[in-house]
Amino acid sequence: MKILFSEYQSDYSSYTFSYAVYCVKETEKELPEIYDKGFLPYTGDVEWNEDVFYLARSLRVDLSEFKTLSENRRVDRKMEPLEAGMLVQPKSEFDITDPEFLAFCTDYAEERFSSGSMEADRLQYVLSRGLISHIFTFRNTEQVLGYVFAVITDSTLHYWYSFYDTEYMRSHSLGKWMMWKVIDWAQTQALDYVYIGTCYREKSLYKVRDHKGTEFFDGADWNTNRDLLKELCRTDEQPKTEDLLKSEHKYQIGRNYFKPNEAK
Repeated sequence: MKILFSEYQSDYSSYTFSYAVYCVKETEKELPEIYDKGFLPYTGDVEWNEDVFYLARSLRVDLSEFKTLSENRRVDRKMEPLEAGMLVQPKSEFDITDPEFLAFCTDYAEERFSSGSMEADRLQYVLSRGLISHIFTFRNTEQVLGYVFAVITDSTLHYWYSFYDTEYMRSHSLGKWMMWKVIDWAQTQALDYVYIGTCYREKSLYKVRDHKGTEFFDGADWNTNRDLLKELCRTDEQPKTEDLLKSEHKYQIGRNYFKPNEAK
């Protein structure tokens, strides 16, 4: 893999010089390591031929710690009247040209994606890449309820893009149910981790509340300090005067690198 640093902002008053960090995948076998280092796939530029990943406060579930919680069971009971099932297929066995499938995804993205829509050309770009290995389909006898694009290796699963029928979003917590079902399935497959995207702002904290075994990438390591994560999410929309390493939280990140002086 190749690591790239893209210059961003600077603040001479605190000697803080910001770079966005990217990774370019060179071989397929690098994928577990790329995810382990906190990177997630970037698809914002459909002209790029390389598989590019960005470094972020990503979240994953340690499946050795995962178990079904009361909230998961509550959501599962709410879903029972829909009689929904889950089908897992390699992408090679799924018809990614089906117009109804493509319209389902683009319509959902137009309504729900906070960072912009998934227009047809970007959706085609995502589907054409070699990263997606499997597509999860959720449906009952009457209709499709949702899809999940997944990147699965021998040891990990990345729950990447999800699309679902928003009619059932609040009444049945469909999106939460789909995520739990995929994580639960991954555990039955003896995988090690499920990566579930970024965790910024308080609205993302449901991922932590709903799934036992979650940990976040703090820039140096995977961190299980939920109180720190909650505080970071609460302050994400506030102006930052210093980076985390220079803040009062410096001993809560990079635990193998920065330790308070021991009393003598």
